[in-house]
Amino acid sequence: MTILTEQHARKVYHAMLKSRLLEAKISSLYKAGQIVGGVYLGKGQEAVSASVGAKLEWGKDIFAPLIRDQAGRVAFGEDILDCTRTYLGSAQGPMKGRDGNIHRGRPSDGLIAMISHLGTSLSVLGGMLKARQIQGKMNGCVGATCVGDGSTSTGAFHEGLNYIAVEKLPVVVVVADNQFAYSTPNTKQFACKDLIDRAVGYGVEGHSVDGTDVLACAEVIGNAVDAARNGEGPQMVVAKLLRLSGHGEHDDGSYVPTDVRSSHYGRDCIDVGKTQLLEKGWVTETELDQWEADAKEAVQAAVTLAQKEDGPDPYTEDWTALSRGSFRNWNS
Repeated sequence: MTILTEQHARKVYHAMLKSRLLEAKISSLYKAGQIVGGVYLGKGQEAVSASVGAKLEWGKDIFAPLIRDQAGRVAFGEDILDCTRTYLGSAQGPMKGRDGNIHRGRPSDGLIAMISHLGTSLSVLGGMLKARQIQGKMNGCVGATCVGDGSTSTGAFHEGLNYIAVEKLPVVVVVADNQFAYSTPNTKQFACKDLIDRAVGYGVEGHSVDGTDVLACAEVIGNAVDAARNGEGPQMVVAKLLRLSGHGEHDDGSYVPTDVRSSHYGRDCIDVGKTQLLEKGWVTETELDQWEADAKEAVQAAVTLAQKEDGPDPYTEDWTALSRGSFRNWNS
């Protein structure tokens, strides 16, 4: 078990803060009519997501983010320009301006493009790791994905988890149990007492954590990644929390009861993390102010650049979703 360090905690929180500010800007652009398609925020889930991405190495490990994983993307090493370019339709983005919101990735660097059929990412992640294993190119890498509680009700999730468990692949599956699959509460989703029971059913090591507690998330998820990397097989972490927005920016989340919103899990992980780091003396108010100022400047620069760039031209298209070299390099 690895003891949480100051350096790692700072990395996690910095990614959380930068992601929150980036998504706030994306939300405002959507409401101003400058973004086509849906916008899905990770507000309230940043501690979980960033704790995953911060333990992975860009270009070595494989990360399969879902719709609320901007913080994990930032912590993993994705350039925020990839985000703004994709949302604003720039042909310079990784998806060449052909796909909106979060369907973006860089497979050659280990970042899988998100799949809307939630749960499917487990099979893709398992397949990519198995391919590396067959080629003798595992080299201590780990695969990780974040899914919501609703994803665990899909057939693809169960098939993927079973495959990963049987093959004993180094995968960490983090379940952000935000208590609602869109508007369907847990009581109408599953009958088991806790989603961690599903880990036991598949022979996977299970861990539980308070998804609003930044330091706990960084430690528990970090140890799960270390365990998978050290050959202890697949790991599953269930983090209890509440998304602090609707399912998407088109949804006001009015179906969430007031008592749930005001519960322990309705607290904001950004506020919790700030208090924790300040109390430990791992960061100062001055540093936090500078982090925020720097992040706002970087976000505005990324938005301004993406807005100036051209969208795709159908007359010069080659109609490939990703660069041909993207997959060629990964397989080489």
